[in-house]
Amino acid sequence: MGEERNIVHLDLDSFFVSVERLRNRRLEGRPVIIGGLSDRGVVASCSYEARRFGVHSAMPMRMARRLCGDAVVIRGDMDLYSRYSAAVTDIVREWAPVYEKASIDEHYLDLTGMERFFGTLKWSRELKKQIVRHTGLPVSFGLSLNKTVSKIATGEAKPDGGLYVPAGRVKPFLYPLSIRKIPMIGDKTYHLLRSMGISRIRTLSRMPVEMLQHVLGKNGVALWKKANGIDTAPVEPYSERKSVGTERTFERDTTDMQAMNALLVSMVEKLAFQLRQERKLTSCVTVKIRYSNYDTHTLQKRIAYTAFDHHLIATARELFRRLYSRRMLIRLLGVRFSHLVYGTQQLNMFEDTREQVSLYQSMDAIRKRYGAGAIGRASGYRHR
Repeated sequence: MGEERNIVHLDLDSFFVSVERLRNRRLEGRPVIIGGLSDRGVVASCSYEARRFGVHSAMPMRMARRLCGDAVVIRGDMDLYSRYSAAVTDIVREWAPVYEKASIDEHYLDLTGMERFFGTLKWSRELKKQIVRHTGLPVSFGLSLNKTVSKIATGEAKPDGGLYVPAGRVKPFLYPLSIRKIPMIGDKTYHLLRSMGISRIRTLSRMPVEMLQHVLGKNGVALWKKANGIDTAPVEPYSERKSVGTERTFERDTTDMQAMNALLVSMVEKLAFQLRQERKLTSCVTVKIRYSNYDTHTLQKRIAYTAFDHHLIATARELFRRLYSRRMLIRLLGVRFSHLVYGTQQLNMFEDTREQVSLYQSMDAIRKRYGAGAIGRASGYRHR
């Protein structure tokens, strides 16, 4: 057997709301909802005060307003949130020997071996104090033997708390909890398990693993392991990927605008899908063309953080129109997304409707199963 691990999960409490409260202290103690301002918008984040009324992330804004009519509704500022996220990561980088930035407001830290020199619980509390002292943001943490248990522990420690679950206490800690506490259980899996009479982690842990595999496939095995406190996933050392891009050199130089626009759409769709798979958002789009005489030109534009095709396609098309001014034969066309930050589709809900979010989730599910080119816009079809 290898050395027993010590894994910390750090999570900034109601991150967007906490940042907004730093710049407007009058929001303290009030129900706050962040998301799209129109009735067709969706909740991206909300304060604990709003949650008491039943408001939650991904809820239609119309319903959230109905549940909590006194809430302060804010559109959100991704640039600001990203700066605070980077500030927290800078502190973690100074303190932790190995860390992984799991999202814009979450980090995993591997402290294995440090218990010989420091008490890992005391160390985690000190790191929490440092983050609060330097950023003003409330943060919770869980400390245990793997990622799954530490993440669940963080959820139980919130808000603004910390919880240590030693190896010998993992099962007594997990067993009484709802299966909803397991990170990989979504609504569909939850309702399926509930229909089987499984509501607590204890029951799930005692199910025959073969039965779960039959019902849920390989996810059933993973769920059984998590319910039993088993998770060997490593903390992946964090390294920021600066950009993603693609380019195509034509077999024959061309001025076929229809073909180039179709290729542009296809490129953007595949890159945007890649961003969503990696849980990244971009705030800068660059289009590149190379003429038949090898003159190469690029043009870029800063945009609000997104990983949604319809925003990125519009920007790429605009840049291509501005860039292609000489009416010469084109040899190469390229697209690049840069200034990447961690985030998910949920972070794009400041403007996008629930229907759009659901559409992207459905399309991505098809792409995951059948390949990145399995579905897309008709305008990009000939280059799929």
